[in-house]
Amino acid sequence: MPAKSHIFIGVGGWTYEPWRGSFYPADLPQKRELEYMSRALTSIEINGTYYGSQKPESFIKWREETPDGFVFSVKGPRFATNRRVLADSAESVERFFSSGVLELKEKLGPVNWQFMATKKFDVEDFAKFLALLPKESGGRKIRHAVEVRHASFATAEFVALAREHGVAIITAGDSEFPQIADVTADFVYVRIMGTQEKPKAGYAGKALDQWADRAGTWAEGGVPADLRSLAAPVAKAPRDVFLYVISGFKENNPRAAEALIERVGKML
Repeated sequence: MPAKSHIFIGVGGWTYEPWRGSFYPADLPQKRELEYMSRALTSIEINGTYYGSQKPESFIKWREETPDGFVFSVKGPRFATNRRVLADSAESVERFFSSGVLELKEKLGPVNWQFMATKKFDVEDFAKFLALLPKESGGRKIRHAVEVRHASFATAEFVALAREHGVAIITAGDSEFPQIADVTADFVYVRIMGTQEKPKAGYAGKALDQWADRAGTWAEGGVPADLRSLAAPVAKAPRDVFLYVISGFKENNPRAAEALIERVGKML
């Protein structure tokens, strides 16, 4: 694996009651759950920022409770994405970056701008939104990813637009949403949603092997041949990969993430 790329694997959030006694030890204090998870996984996607602002003190606390090398991805606020006219999102975007999220410092990973499944692709509207996303804030480079869920986005035109702005298109795995695997930024962001109850690790071993192999291919700068691409590939170059096990049978998601980390570790 190229030395310049990293593969970060995790889940959405760290507070979920069914994880207590299944993933978390039964006697672990709730206040230590982030500490525990951040030593088992290599990243977490913060969901709370989608619904409302968090306090700067919270971001500082989360940064300090996690080990060196750990990274948080953060969802952008729904007030920016759940709009008819996306160009009107400027104030919400600016408020988000002044809310304290930069207190994560070196542990701030990509920002996931998630759109509702009813939001259709309008090239002019979406171009204006992408132009609002800052390349840096507070002296720190900001990586952006967009999670689109309407079939109208599955076009080469959308891929070209994302590449123009250096924004990653989030690849949806094992879900009902359109799957776009094209590389459009200097990193790749994947959310897989197919965990089940019966396999102990949420996925069968073959499926875990497939996702680990795909992550390795992206990290090397390629695109997995078994996933849908809509445009010609970009030049091959090492890229960081952020892969999150989301939804599905949520109780098993941390175990699936652990299994993927183990497989990826054998590839290094």
